Amino acid sequence: GPESSLEPYVQTRIFKIIVIGDSNVGKTCLTFRFCGGTFPDKTEATIGVDFREKTVEIEGERIKVQVWDTAGQERFRKSMVEHYYRNVHAVVFVYDVTKMTSFTNLKMWIEECNGHAVPPLVPRVLVGNKCDLKDLIQVPSSMALKFADAHNMLLFETSAKDPKESQNVDAIFMCLACRLKAQRSLLCRDLEGRPAQARRLDPAHEADGKNSCPC
Repeated sequence: GPESSLEPYVQTRIFKIIVIGDSNVGKTCLTFRFCGGTFPDKTEATIGVDFREKTVEIEGERIKVQVWDTAGQERFRKSMVEHYYRNVHAVVFVYDVTKMTSFTNLKMWIEECNGHAVPPLVPRVLVGNKCDLKDLIQVPSSMALKFADAHNMLLFETSAKDPKESQNVDAIFMCLACRLKAQRSLLCRDLEGRPAQARRLDPAHEADGKNSCPC
């Protein structure tokens, strides 16, 4: 129709998702698995801030998911941290199921997050990584679930290293993107009151029921 010529001007929404947790829990691998699909051979400790993005389609809308990965080196973190938490849409806390300290340190990461005034409406999820190392597990799922519940988070257990687990990694970010999209459309309706903001979906999209929402 006549609208199609306007398509390129439709702003793709960007959701900024930050990944937080101790060094060596697999944060970079997680973002790589979601954004790049492959696993990096040598993961140099992340310096400064690193972000990767991936465009996904949810209910006919293209959304750019921007995943920010924290600085590995403490001295860089301090200077970057303000920038990191600014205008964040969702937070992913990661621990290593084979390292109890990475789990107990989550309290500190949550405090840092709250200290930067991340609004309570911002969805947070908990990810236990390296669950392929079954014999080395120190953090039982039951303990993680209890923690996740107490902090109003969803829990995902995954292995960013295992290609078979990649749907699981995708599910984490897609689940957040779906939730954000739902939240945003409510916000737009409530706050804007400007009909121009509400983009009507092309009924053709609806008909094929294309919905990449795993949750």
